[in-house]
Amino acid sequence: MSLLDDARSMSDDLVLLRRHLHREPEIGLDLPRTQERVLAALAGLPLEITTGRGATSVTAVLRGTAPAPSATLHPDPAAAANARPPAVLLRGDMDALAVQERTGLDHASTIEGVMHACGHDLHTAMLVGAAHLLSAHRDRLPGDVVFMFQPGEEGWEGAQQMIDEGVLDASGRRVSAAYGLHVFSGELPRAQFCGRVGAITSASAMLGVTVRGEGGHGSMPHRAHDPVTAAAEMVLALQTMVTRQFDVFDPVVLTVGVLRAGTRRTVIPDEAYFEATVRTFSARTGERIESAVRRLLGGIADGHGVEVDIGFVPERPATVNHAAETALAARAVAETFGERRYTELTHPLACSEDFSRVLALVPGTFVAIGAGTAGSDPRTAPFNHSPRARFDETVLPDGAALHAELALRALALAAASP
Repeated sequence: MSLLDDARSMSDDLVLLRRHLHREPEIGLDLPRTQERVLAALAGLPLEITTGRGATSVTAVLRGTAPAPSATLHPDPAAAANARPPAVLLRGDMDALAVQERTGLDHASTIEGVMHACGHDLHTAMLVGAAHLLSAHRDRLPGDVVFMFQPGEEGWEGAQQMIDEGVLDASGRRVSAAYGLHVFSGELPRAQFCGRVGAITSASAMLGVTVRGEGGHGSMPHRAHDPVTAAAEMVLALQTMVTRQFDVFDPVVLTVGVLRAGTRRTVIPDEAYFEATVRTFSARTGERIESAVRRLLGGIADGHGVEVDIGFVPERPATVNHAAETALAARAVAETFGERRYTELTHPLACSEDFSRVLALVPGTFVAIGAGTAGSDPRTAPFNHSPRARFDETVLPDGAALHAELALRALALAAASP
């Protein structure tokens, strides 16, 4: 049987695990129930398992038993015997979001205000499946596989914490490549694997703006310094600025998601506040956007006679796929599932990912998977982070099989290199 056949034979187990995780989602870096489920699902496998010190991460190392092709050609047999085999990393994130689920599914979240709205429960189940597949085929592995079960992807810097705790060197040497998968409930065709060389997801930053004026009576705005009208002008001006100061082919996405001011309609408040997410796709634009924002908002504040405090906090860099590893993933999909199952994206996705922290340190690639439900239109289906986002569980064995194929192929290449 092939890896894909083996993966499909464990489909029921992967679905069961995913649904357990979906019913009990957890947020941030502390995921005790999720960690317990993962450890139970890995029990009995020939893995070297460690858990995180500062978060409930799980790192599992599988030692391959296949001899490296280069070992027999090594000029110094003793050195070859003592050399550490190559290692590759596979990553799955585990945390959920502060979203009240409204899917109506029978396995919907039982935790008030928390939902696996981004599909990380599927990622976790896929990586568990890959651990089972590769454990059963460790005699085909001329090196080691590091399984990175990561908490805190949704804005908690979980990847960086695991890097700081040594996940990239967990096998005893730095991994030579890293691979991650992500499901999408909309936008991408169902069951389609997608990738691209270069940036595949954006960099992100948080913009927080406090406008300070002087409050007064709503009937006499000329006797006050209204921060609300100044903030409203800032919000609209930011939208115009990104289309007039930045190249349409190297764009900026700026979305205001928080806007607060006042207590009553007859009272001009002293302050107004808004928050935005800022997405960029190149280092050059990422370096320019903060100064452009500060210049624009400072000018508007001066024009209204108010003060403005601007906080601009870079969050994570763009996820940048490497050419060789992306080509390896495209071949793996084509040869495992058929050539039509892989699509090269013409442009990056505007969402952000902290797997970017891994790919900034080691070569690798990040693959997207269309996981909208049967019959849904990817152009209109509720997208990730929506309380109505639904994911197709039939992609679980495909994701597990692709993880395993990537590890096998990457290790074979690394082991063959002198």
